Amino acid sequence: MSPDFVRNSVNRRPFRPFIIHLAGGRSLPIRSPEFIIMPAEGRFVVVQSASGSAHVVDLLLVTDLEFPNAQITD
Repeated sequence: MSPDFVRNSVNRRPFRPFIIHLAGGRSLPIRSPEFIIMPAEGRFVVVQSASGSAHVVDLLLVTDLEFPNAQITD
């Protein structure tokens, strides 16, 4: 996944929660921008889960971003 696409999703205002889906089948919900750290450079992000666990994610393993209840507009 493109780092710019993920960064734009994190920085979007108003923020829309999304789910990161990984190649191994795991899913990581991003409920607010405070749950993800994205360095300015590089292909890794750090996601904090609701339980407090931290996940270092290689963006090359991201298969898609899901935006639940998204409204498609023109």
